[in-house]
Amino acid sequence: MKPLTQPPPDFLAKMRSLLAADEYDAFVAAYDRPPVAGLRVNTLKIAPEEFTTLAPFSLAPLGDWEPAAFTVADDSRPGRHPYHDAGLYYLQDPSAMTAAVTLAPAPGELVLDLAAAPGGKASHLAARLLAPGGGSPLRHALADDSLLVANEVHAGRARLLADNLARWGAVNVLVTHETPERLAAAFGPVFDRVLIDAPCSGEAMFRRLESIEWSAAIVTACARRQRGVLAAAPDLVRPGGRLLYATCAFSPEENEGVVGNFLAGRSDFHLIEPPPITGADRGRPEWAGDGAGAAQLARAVRLWPHRFHGEGHFLALMARAGHDEGTGPAPFNRRPPTAAQLRLWRDFAAAALTIDLPEEQLHAHGERLYLLPRRAIDTGRLHLVRYGLPLGETRPGHFRPGHDLALCLTDADARAVRWPADDPRLAAYLAGHDLPSSDLPPDPDGWTLVTVDGFGLGWGKRAGGRLKNHYPHALRRG
Repeated sequence: MKPLTQPPPDFLAKMRSLLAADEYDAFVAAYDRPPVAGLRVNTLKIAPEEFTTLAPFSLAPLGDWEPAAFTVADDSRPGRHPYHDAGLYYLQDPSAMTAAVTLAPAPGELVLDLAAAPGGKASHLAARLLAPGGGSPLRHALADDSLLVANEVHAGRARLLADNLARWGAVNVLVTHETPERLAAAFGPVFDRVLIDAPCSGEAMFRRLESIEWSAAIVTACARRQRGVLAAAPDLVRPGGRLLYATCAFSPEENEGVVGNFLAGRSDFHLIEPPPITGADRGRPEWAGDGAGAAQLARAVRLWPHRFHGEGHFLALMARAGHDEGTGPAPFNRRPPTAAQLRLWRDFAAAALTIDLPEEQLHAHGERLYLLPRRAIDTGRLHLVRYGLPLGETRPGHFRPGHDLALCLTDADARAVRWPADDPRLAAYLAGHDLPSSDLPPDPDGWTLVTVDGFGLGWGKRAGGRLKNHYPHALRRG
């Protein structure tokens, strides 16, 4: 185990000036303890109680505030397990899990995560948007009108965001790479719920990361940037909607100061009481000065490492006054596949799938074929990274299924092989090896879904007495 990282002396001096003596001592003592390993079960794929019986590592529930939230109570490495490759869980600091719980999206809503990379909070929102039920993520999504727009301003991180949502099995999603201002210009105030996981100084990450550059000047710069991001958000929240501002910082300048300043200039927004979370503390109005919105800040949430099983967070849940007029965004201009593309898709689906996908939701972009969400909204000239579910590519004479499709299926949705997590054939597949037909059930040649205990991992193609490996090269284990 690596040595624990201690916060910078200047930061500790600042916290000593803010906290009472006994509170400060407890806060500092938290940095002598290792951080907890948080694990959140993917309820799109498996119920938490079912996963706890399946998991090969010891889990401890975090509380009733999120039944899918656990800590890993042993020294196992869940990030290296095939269940992680299949997207059965997300490894996440417990503090970060509180954001989606606080925003509380409901099935059928239109939700925006404004700064979503790498995807922890976005995947949680995607799970919360769909009501729990049996079947695969794809079957869930086909019956739902929810849409999650997950945005990231940095291109490389937007691609990582899309990859993490793919492993999660999220289908009704739109991943964009844009500034908040361009999103507001394209969409307008249409979202039921908006999350701002604001870029911050990262003060709550001292215990997890080996080094974080910190100074009072950095805090000031972050607060200035946060005020800019928050200024664009009102133009995205519908009347009657909810806006959640969150950071992983402790400094009042980035938290009470930013929110108090926002409320002073926006009388149509007010702080509301969040759902109860065990170990949560209140915001500190006295740290925000005498602004018009300061009195409301006791409704904000502070998570401290000495009170909560996590590194720390600040959360401020706001409601916008008024009532939605019900106009909503314009629909997306779908491009149907050509007759040749549709024929190739139908041939593949008939041979490989046991789930029917609505052809009126198929969208072609060049050779690539997508399944759009039922509620696909117009995007104007925004930079899109992913819209809906990438099904695969149409090639001359055949259809090649995509990895994203495999990750939202189970062995009930496709012709499949099912191997246990500790099966050496599964290890060989994840390493990129082909497999002999003697290791397979007696099925015809063609595309086959490879699963771990029934949960989709990737594709193989039976031909010439072998299962040819189509697991993505970038994901293979050496």
